[in-house]
Amino acid sequence: MRLRLLLGTGAVVALGAGAAVSVGLPSPAPAVSLAASAVTGPQGIHKIKHVIVIMQENRSFDSYFGTYPGADGIPQGVCVPDPLHHTCIRPYVDHADKNAGGPHLNANSIADVDGGKMDGFVKEAETACKSGKPCSTDVMGHHVASDIPNYWAYANNFALDDHMFESDDSWSLPAHMELVSAWTANCSDPANPMSCVGTDMPRNRTAANPRPFAWTDLTWLMHRNNVSWGYYLDHGAQSAANPAGVPAIWNAVPGFTDVQQDNQEGDVAPLSTFLSQAGAGTLPAVSWIVPAPADSEHPPALVSRGQAYVTRIINAVMKSSDWNSSAIFLTWDDWGGFYDHVVPPAVDALGYGIRVPAMVISPYARRGFIDHQALSSDAYLKFIEDDFLGGARLDPATDGRPDSRPDVRENLAGNIIQDFDFGQPPRPPLVLKPCPATTLVPKPVKGCTGSVALDFRSWGDS
Repeated sequence: MRLRLLLGTGAVVALGAGAAVSVGLPSPAPAVSLAASAVTGPQGIHKIKHVIVIMQENRSFDSYFGTYPGADGIPQGVCVPDPLHHTCIRPYVDHADKNAGGPHLNANSIADVDGGKMDGFVKEAETACKSGKPCSTDVMGHHVASDIPNYWAYANNFALDDHMFESDDSWSLPAHMELVSAWTANCSDPANPMSCVGTDMPRNRTAANPRPFAWTDLTWLMHRNNVSWGYYLDHGAQSAANPAGVPAIWNAVPGFTDVQQDNQEGDVAPLSTFLSQAGAGTLPAVSWIVPAPADSEHPPALVSRGQAYVTRIINAVMKSSDWNSSAIFLTWDDWGGFYDHVVPPAVDALGYGIRVPAMVISPYARRGFIDHQALSSDAYLKFIEDDFLGGARLDPATDGRPDSRPDVRENLAGNIIQDFDFGQPPRPPLVLKPCPATTLVPKPVKGCTGSVALDFRSWGDS
């Protein structure tokens, strides 16, 4: 906490010095100042000109990094109660490419945490079993380095956040709302941001009500400050004509009224646009990337295909002329019912939720660094605001579009700038094979393009 406060104070002092110069305190002549700026170039966080946030689906931290050396991983002696069979189940290595996972709505999160016991995972998975079918308890399974070598390679070579918590204790829809707005709510009047009431189980947009999210999202501040952005959909938006696209539960941005008010709906684009921009070295300042079901890792989607999809996106950035000024934040939206042993902090009425994997991949990321501070996706918004918006916040008192949110979430999150060393020379890219050799079973098909049909209704994701 003290380090975060010092960092915050340092940012204020730097801004204050700039303001002092502007009001006539002793300073170099403008020509000298500009020349010095040209020599030194951007400093600190401002070396990052492109932030890319990649959000995958439904994995807990322990399910992917529970055995990662030095991380807060699976403790010895754990055995989670199995009430159906009157026993308990210990965490075990699961090499399966296709997992079942467990239910992951708000009620399931509360039951999994069980007042801090972290022992409800098997019970919830069994409760959700369909009649007449055997119950999967792979919520207690976890993958290892040989299953997901690319993800572990990113952790080894860049920064791993081992206390990244879902921003709210619920499922995909509110997590994707939080990703761009630091809040999740229901609004009685889509035209009135003050009509919104926070909830962990918000209503989704529909054909009859396509823009029900009246509160303010980050694109409002970026548009006001001429900061470019893109929200990229793997295979485009899902529709009757395009069933393989991104479902509405993961495609939150078009539901915000301010996006339409700003005439920014064109910044929601297919992933192919992002890949073209990366190739041309014209990435916007901020990019959010959300997956189509087949690439999402949302059970039963294949782990191998999700890892290949993510690797291809990261490779595109690393091969781009924008790499030396980029920061990639890779995370997962919620825990997917999988076991995790860390009790989530209670920061307010909506969260946090259960831990998820997260990494910072950048030429300025600390090599092999494990960040133990409590974080959520709100920390990504804070980083963007500090980098491009002069430290502005989604704060009803200051952002020019007041809504009824009860707190400023960015100020509650840790500061992910600790994962960077801006004093080091930019490090070269780490281009990986999208489909590496793994111990996943069955062996992934060539190119890791295997596909499994997803039925979101199995876990309430509909």
